[in-house]
Amino acid sequence: MEVDGRRMRVSNLDKVLYPHVGFTKGEVLDYYARIAPVLLPHVKDRPLTLKRYPNGVEGKSFFEKDVSRHAPEWVRTVCIETPGSSRGSDKADYALIQDLPTLVWVANLASLELHIPQWTVGPRGAKRKPDLLVFDLDPGEPATIVECCEVALRLRDELAEDGIEAYPKTSGSKGMQLYSPVRVRSAERTREYAKQLAERLEKAMPELVVSRMAKNLRPHKVFIDWSQNNTQKTTVAPYSLRARPSPTVSTPLLWDEVAECETAADLVFTADEVLERVEEHGDLFEPLLAGDRPAL
Repeated sequence: MEVDGRRMRVSNLDKVLYPHVGFTKGEVLDYYARIAPVLLPHVKDRPLTLKRYPNGVEGKSFFEKDVSRHAPEWVRTVCIETPGSSRGSDKADYALIQDLPTLVWVANLASLELHIPQWTVGPRGAKRKPDLLVFDLDPGEPATIVECCEVALRLRDELAEDGIEAYPKTSGSKGMQLYSPVRVRSAERTREYAKQLAERLEKAMPELVVSRMAKNLRPHKVFIDWSQNNTQKTTVAPYSLRARPSPTVSTPLLWDEVAECETAADLVFTADEVLERVEEHGDLFEPLLAGDRPAL
């Protein structure tokens, strides 16, 4: 097929990747092609970690960073150091999703999930300082996204006191994330700030919040994962599909939806529903793309 002047081979479009609902690989490609106008600005210049599900969400999956062996020549890649890699390599050629053809190529690899860092690269591939601050809210059973919403509202208020505006989205799985556009002088600043704020909330809301990573502390509480600001880590991109029984999406939210959430089902959105939301609301994460960012 041809996409914006780029010819590529696509395959197995009838293959069911979400057996619970019969959602096919062709429908995955269709979703990504249709959501591209709002998705592409959020992944541009951000080295991509693919999470591939060649046999669907019930089959084995694997992460892929280095695409040098099979990427078409028109896919832009950037060489990034990968210290401590489990594959024994000290660097990898990451793909950059700069355009619709690259997004369709990635989707054809059955990379259902798109994971990106909180920083971008420059024209010659140099890593820039983080431009996003993220708080990943992970509920420990029996807590759900309902409890995450309560924590998110408190985080929003704390950030506002520092002159920082927060924007919520679902993870597309169990929890949610808050993002803020920022500018920093050092690559470690977002991680340091996020840790301090998470620890402060744990002291203020000990019955609900935990900032430490030990899993035995998490039941009934919301873990504020500040470590996602580590420059070696990634989070799922806005509008990315997730490998759940249904084709759920990491979905930007209105704050009213966060405040009014009563059940976990209130904030579950599938691919078709997200396309309808974008028709109605536009890109709720568009403020993250603004050039004017508060100093952290």
